[in-house]
Amino acid sequence: MSQDLQGGATPEGCTAATVDVEDREQPVEAAMPYGTGAPTISPGDRVLLFHAADAPPGQQWQFIDFDRSRVVYGLVALFAVAVVLLSRGRGVASLASLGLSLFLVIWFVLPNLTGTTPPLLVAIVAASAIMVVSLYLGHGFNAMTSAALVGTLLSLILTGVVGGLFTTAANFTGFSDESTRYLAAIKGDLNYEGLILAGLVIGALGVLDDVTVTQSAAVWELSAADPTATRRTLFSSAMRIGRAHVTAAVNTLVLAYVSAMLPLLVLLTAISTTFTDGLLSEGVAQEVARGLVGSLGIIAAVPITTLVAVLVAGARGGRYALAR
Repeated sequence: MSQDLQGGATPEGCTAATVDVEDREQPVEAAMPYGTGAPTISPGDRVLLFHAADAPPGQQWQFIDFDRSRVVYGLVALFAVAVVLLSRGRGVASLASLGLSLFLVIWFVLPNLTGTTPPLLVAIVAASAIMVVSLYLGHGFNAMTSAALVGTLLSLILTGVVGGLFTTAANFTGFSDESTRYLAAIKGDLNYEGLILAGLVIGALGVLDDVTVTQSAAVWELSAADPTATRRTLFSSAMRIGRAHVTAAVNTLVLAYVSAMLPLLVLLTAISTTFTDGLLSEGVAQEVARGLVGSLGIIAAVPITTLVAVLVAGARGGRYALAR
């Protein structure tokens, strides 16, 4: 439940504060965290409380966390407005595909990952469904989008296979963070190595479809600009565009994984671990493998999608007909 904190800020050593609780006429005294590492709580902050009716007086209400709903919902609204203002109709379609993608993750991926279905299979099926929804909603039902879809699917399968080989060869256990160890205490029969692969596949998907759509669109534009170009010429021209794009995409993916493990890198630095030992520890090596395998998938996506797009565009009539 969400509450508003009133009264003065809790000073060092103070363990309680007066809180106005929703749906209650009278405020309550709630236990607040204090000491080293405790969050700073100020008057007017909205907080979440835990209520234990059977606890002794003075301990029935306890601070759990800050209520961030207004901030998060506000950021979501700002993001949605910005997308629609920039992309208009396509922006609305993009938001719809994003919503459906999140729906698939929440209602298909997460329940099946806690079952007996292999996590990699779950991730590939979900990623395929997400691809179909996001690509066609965002870019329309046409041959260009279909070429991008085929390129994404082939690259995603390759990413999963390569990721599986390296995950097995490196003996990753999947127990590299506190959340996984806590999950193991609750449900110890999960395939934690498979969870690594599932995260790798889903994480690479967002960058892969960006690369494949760009490559497919580049082939179509080059074909329209020069309908007499041969397939070889068209492929070479599109690959030059792809090489420039893949450099930025790989950098984006690797930096995303680095940001995710930044606290771990700081910890390793604080305990004076050597660079080599830190790099080869499971927590870091696992993220390095994810970043590099995902990057390999992106690199492979450029020639694969370009080839598919050239073959599809070359088979079309009208202004997209290519000389053979």
